[in-house]
Amino acid sequence: MGALDGKIAIVTGGAQGIGAAIAAGLAGEGAEVVVADLEPPEGGIEADVSSEDDVQRMVGQALERNGRIDILVNNAGLYASLEMRAFTEIPLDEWNHVMEVNVASMFLTCRAVVPVMREQGGGKIVNISSGTPFRGVPFLLHYVTSKGAIVALTRALARELGKDSIHVNCVAPGFTMSEGVKSHPEVIEKLRDVSIASRAIQRDQVPEDVVGAVVFLCTPAADFITGQTMVIDGGQYFH
Repeated sequence: MGALDGKIAIVTGGAQGIGAAIAAGLAGEGAEVVVADLEPPEGGIEADVSSEDDVQRMVGQALERNGRIDILVNNAGLYASLEMRAFTEIPLDEWNHVMEVNVASMFLTCRAVVPVMREQGGGKIVNISSGTPFRGVPFLLHYVTSKGAIVALTRALARELGKDSIHVNCVAPGFTMSEGVKSHPEVIEKLRDVSIASRAIQRDQVPEDVVGAVVFLCTPAADFITGQTMVIDGGQYFH
């Protein structure tokens, strides 16, 4: 018996990297996982979560297939493809795009899924942030700002949805050697060694390191936890 037997989960950005590891972890505990991505695996749902129409279609298809939605993991986001540069050199359209994909997408997915969870009598939402806003990482101002906004969104939404037995929590990974990061050697060159050196556990972080916290927050063991952010970075930041 898995802790999530019979539960239906949506994982956005679940085709690779941290999202794929989370999807596998939830499935390993018995959940039926719907993966949504721009290029989803077989059986997944193609969706741009920064598009209101796509999000509505994604939720509709998930309900049509499975009849309910118990878990939403908001993982989709932009990171490795962003150029590190001074904030004065970030174009406004790039800033807006990061906010749309990293923050507005979570607003849209929560807005679409929460009515379903309310009707069911509860649910679990886990938002994927980053350790960067806690450390004040420079030269990625739009990314760091967007990830800080996710922490704020989590706290405010947890207050609003507590009465509905909908738990909203956040997981903030450190610099992770995901497929997206590995495809950008320049990012690894700038951030890998300095990240490892600043950790209490001095090794690479891999997507699987994030899974346990997310799965825990989706299980009944976390039924009295909401509005919290768990930083998963090998002890790079303590709070």
